[in-house]
Amino acid sequence: MIFRLAGKIILKDHTSVVVDVNGVGYEALISLHTYSKIGSVGDDVIIYTHYVSRDDGVYLFGFADLDEKKLFLQLITVSGIGPKVAVKILGGVGGDNLKKAIASEDSVMLTTIPGIGKKSAERIIVELKDKFSKDEILSDMSSGDIKGDVLSALVNLGYKQTDAHKSLDGIDLGADFEFILRKALTKLAGKQ
Repeated sequence: MIFRLAGKIILKDHTSVVVDVNGVGYEALISLHTYSKIGSVGDDVIIYTHYVSRDDGVYLFGFADLDEKKLFLQLITVSGIGPKVAVKILGGVGGDNLKKAIASEDSVMLTTIPGIGKKSAERIIVELKDKFSKDEILSDMSSGDIKGDVLSALVNLGYKQTDAHKSLDGIDLGADFEFILRKALTKLAGKQ
């Protein structure tokens, strides 16, 4: 399995990216979220991947961060949601909005994505609602992007999601990213 690609972007559009890794160009299908986060042609990039082999072809799906990949993997467990539809969902509403819609059982918001009807939206909610803590999601949404970025950084460093959340308790989330991350790492290391 190919877990990630690290190299230079040689081609990029709204649906895919080609990354040159030591002279080999790997094409990965991406969401609009990933498209907006990975940089431009010629930039160094790391994308996390998921490999899919089906009767109609072999596909590599790419993600800017592990949180988006995790959501993708959860979406493709839903009956009737394949990998291409899952990428379309992530690009259509974004990870945080998807979690919020599932936690608050907002099927109407999911139906705004082209190709997702009422039945598919309800199926996504029913099959995934126990995967997300409503309070955790809503608190993440209200704290803004910095908290989400810090949580993502902590998870990427190997900490469990629950430990990462606990480490932010009592930290001023109005501060800058580096300050919050440093404080959280200190807590996780048991120094405070």
